[in-house]
Amino acid sequence: MGNTKLSLSQIIELLDGKIICNNSDLTRTVSYGFASDLLSDVLTLNHTDILFLTGLCNIQTIRTAEMADISQIVFVRGKIATSEMCRIASENDIVLIQSPMSLFRASGILYSAGLNPIY
Repeated sequence: MGNTKLSLSQIIELLDGKIICNNSDLTRTVSYGFASDLLSDVLTLNHTDILFLTGLCNIQTIRTAEMADISQIVFVRGKIATSEMCRIASENDIVLIQSPMSLFRASGILYSAGLNPIY
């Protein structure tokens, strides 16, 4: 694995995404990507600097990211966060991004752009 880092603005462009909430620093960079709809898998991660991609769009997703020290989430398949999710994300400095792409496609694009997998 290389030392490639992608900025949130690059990720948004690559995934045809848009910020749902907390767009304070789009120059923030990440080194690793992790894609899952199983929140229990997220809690097993022992990395920081992670972009979490998921189709699971609920309060528990935000709370899990908070516990795992993940500061950026991409909701795929056009999932839209609720105002409550945005409030909690903002309180924890978690950026929420929406992408119309599937989890598989979004992961492949980011991997091809150099984002490192955890496994």
